[in-house]
Amino acid sequence: MSTTAQTNKDVARRFYHEVITEGQLHLLDEIVADDGTDSAVPAGSVKGRGGFIEHITWLRANVENVTATVVDTVAEDDRVVVYWTIEGTQRGELFGVPDTGRHFTGFSISTIRFRDGRIVEYSVLPDRAGIIAQLAG
Repeated sequence: MSTTAQTNKDVARRFYHEVITEGQLHLLDEIVADDGTDSAVPAGSVKGRGGFIEHITWLRANVENVTATVVDTVAEDDRVVVYWTIEGTQRGELFGVPDTGRHFTGFSISTIRFRDGRIVEYSVLPDRAGIIAQLAG
């Protein structure tokens, strides 16, 4: 059975809601391919699903009550572009800014490539400048 663009969009939405916001890391076994790559993980770090776990664990440790909300998705063939917001309270270093305890909201755009309904490539472009400005007060 071939995967459709709509199926990929649904998996992307699950990634943000169930994995990032709710912290259900066990779902990565279901929605990320064994060889999936997360470009947000520093070079030389863990690869595959372990890289996703590293990234999300770091995010949830540094942003209290993190909420990732999908605003819009566009899909074609094996790719989904996701426009989403991130919201929470800074509780650790974020984009080079030490913990301020400030609440922030930021926008991000991610590109996700799928194979057989699973994520194989994930990249994100966050609004770092906007988030840093909010944290710097």
